[in-house]
Amino acid sequence: MTLDGAVALVTGGSRGIGRAVAHELAGRGARVAVTYATNAAAAQGTVAGLPGDGHRAYAVDVADPAQVRDLVAAVIDRYGRIDVLVNNAGIYERQPVLETSYEQWQDIWRRTLDTNLLGPAHLIHAVVPHMVAAGGGRIVNVSSRGAFRGEPSHVAYGASKAALNSLTQSMAKALAPHNIVVTAVAPGYVDTDMAAPYLHGPQGDAIRADYPLGRITTPEEVARLVAFLATPGTESVTGAIVDINGASYLRT
Repeated sequence: MTLDGAVALVTGGSRGIGRAVAHELAGRGARVAVTYATNAAAAQGTVAGLPGDGHRAYAVDVADPAQVRDLVAAVIDRYGRIDVLVNNAGIYERQPVLETSYEQWQDIWRRTLDTNLLGPAHLIHAVVPHMVAAGGGRIVNVSSRGAFRGEPSHVAYGASKAALNSLTQSMAKALAPHNIVVTAVAPGYVDTDMAAPYLHGPQGDAIRADYPLGRITTPEEVARLVAFLATPGTESVTGAIVDINGASYLRT
């Protein structure tokens, strides 16, 4: 299955899962617009390494609704369409309830919800009219197993991903009549720069012990799943939250 001629917008595309997703979609024929928050060099490196041509990086803070609106307008102005939206940008901040001051607690909640939940919500709102006009599209949200198992040290993160799952399912129902398929993927730990402090820190051995495969999920594995969900021919999967955590957490 290919995405020849499609335009994909991937947030948080400068590294990790976002970079792998951008590479996978480009390899299937899509022109890819990737966003980054601060690391322009990494984002340009992503774009330079993508197969094909027509790719571009955009600086945007997805927590800022005005920047989200301007981003979508810029992508539409350049490409004329957005066929695939991958909401990948996110933050993961530690906030144990008994170790975090009230002020820090509020700040982390605000930043996390603005980035992990409201950012995707605003992007969906901005992109969907263009997908409707084009006759359909695909939206894939990057969630987490933490939405299901709980995140005692990253409370806002777990809650934001649980809410993102609900947003995914609500949008799947709302947008199905317009041929817009909305899904989410829920990884556990993925071998990325963001996870490195945990995987290579004091808890690293315990984290790896949770994985029956004997290894951590790779960004490329997540990217292949995202690309599958973003490709025409998988319409009936709409509304699904697909686990990809190496059987480290199983839900019923």
